[in-house]
Amino acid sequence: MSLNTPFDAVIIGGGHNGLVCACYLAAAGLKVRLVERREIVGGAAVTEEFFPGFRNSTAAYTVSLLHPKVIADLKLAEHGLRIVERPAANFLPLPDNKHLLIGRTLAETQAEVTRYSKRDADRLPQYYAMLERAADVVREMLLETPPNVGGGVTDFMSALKTAKRMKKLDMAARRDVLDFFTKSAGDVLDAWFESDPIKAAFGFDAIVGHFASPYTPGSAYVLLHHVIGEVNGHRGSWGHAIGGMGAITQAMRKEAEARGVEIITGCEVASVCVDIRGAQGVQLTDGRVIEGRCVVSGVNPKLLYTKLVQPHALDADFLQRIRNYKCASGTFRMNVALSELPDFSALPGKQARDHHKSGIIMAPSLKYMEQAYFDARTLGCSRAPVVEMLIPSTVDDSLAPSGKHVASLFCQHFNPVLPKGLDWNEIKEPAADLVIDTVNQYAPNFKASVLGRMVLTPLDLETRFGLIGGDIFHGALTLDQLWSARPILGHGAYRGPIQGLYMCSAGTHPGGGVTGAPGHNAAREIVSDFKRGRIAKR
Repeated sequence: MSLNTPFDAVIIGGGHNGLVCACYLAAAGLKVRLVERREIVGGAAVTEEFFPGFRNSTAAYTVSLLHPKVIADLKLAEHGLRIVERPAANFLPLPDNKHLLIGRTLAETQAEVTRYSKRDADRLPQYYAMLERAADVVREMLLETPPNVGGGVTDFMSALKTAKRMKKLDMAARRDVLDFFTKSAGDVLDAWFESDPIKAAFGFDAIVGHFASPYTPGSAYVLLHHVIGEVNGHRGSWGHAIGGMGAITQAMRKEAEARGVEIITGCEVASVCVDIRGAQGVQLTDGRVIEGRCVVSGVNPKLLYTKLVQPHALDADFLQRIRNYKCASGTFRMNVALSELPDFSALPGKQARDHHKSGIIMAPSLKYMEQAYFDARTLGCSRAPVVEMLIPSTVDDSLAPSGKHVASLFCQHFNPVLPKGLDWNEIKEPAADLVIDTVNQYAPNFKASVLGRMVLTPLDLETRFGLIGGDIFHGALTLDQLWSARPILGHGAYRGPIQGLYMCSAGTHPGGGVTGAPGHNAAREIVSDFKRGRIAKR
């Protein structure tokens, strides 16, 4: 049975990219329906109560990569979105009650780093300048459609444009860009610095959501990917959305509905309807069909093509390669309700200070991070995990009762595919206990202050949010899965191998994080295809 009249576009998934794409399509005059499996839109960027009286960003937890153009075009501020910048970037409590605090200014950070290495402090301005030049190259590509290998004149011109951009750089900058795309973060940082704390502070970005050692080739790009954003015009900064990450996607929903998008929640898509003409709509798990002139997928490409599309609709080579599309982030996510703030041995005190409001990284060296990865590969879980903690209630009192707090614990490395017959449902709570104990080593009051917790293993992230392998990026950010090769070479322009079936998730360029860029770019290509008559009328 068909569900109402055909739509111009049916979007699968109400994550932030699906919402962004819907907004732009509707602005172009298209009739759009968005279908979301859960009862709430937002995908992994949602705010939910996890313990009585305590709310937090359930999965995605901090803001920087959300593109300024998307914020402006979708009028998110007008819909109530407010983002506050961290007063300090990162705080690393270290063994022996030492610490490193990365400030918002260069001078602040240099003063901190000098305690470990004056040479490293002196090199910081050059490092930041090099990083910014490389980041600018990526920033310029964020809202562009990658050229499809084997495409036509348009794709050739796009490739030529990219080549010309690189030609504008001096040779040193070109070498830096090449380093970031091919080398490990460890190799890059070892070449710049000598002290473990500063390398750990910068190197953490290379393993966030990336199931790899900081010495894995290509991890330098993951580091770069995490510094291309901005908060309120301040490049490279990170911040907190007042009301949690759900404030972003609820603002997007308001704009989508204002533009006429029809949103259905609590409806799961069972399959994409495909015939000889291409994608014709979607069938829901209850048997109903939503017809559409095109279908746009906001879910992981691996989930789309291995679960929602019949194998006979795909050629054998594409199907094999999408099955081998790498999805594994090694992420273990926790939200905890706290009776009081952590009292760190390195910076004692339970009153909110700048270090409580920063990203708190518990991983003293690159070697520590590498060992965590090795443990996860062989044992399933790190014996000494990498933990980043944010305490958003220090800047947002809407999340917890007065005098109490919520903390986000973003942890690495935990293998999505456990070895030796282990089961995530069985080791979930012991793994969570290990994370709590790890934090307690640096803040001895932490364990006793925990009132309640929500634990999300890689399996939970897959089951709850459709993040295959627990991959928060919808696919590893490795060289073979970037730009024109994301998700598969030959289909990097948001168009899959089936006519009328498009992709707008983070599994397309420019990749993971709450950016909105894939949704923005996909919508532009879809509108272009409508204008050129490439999408059939009914």
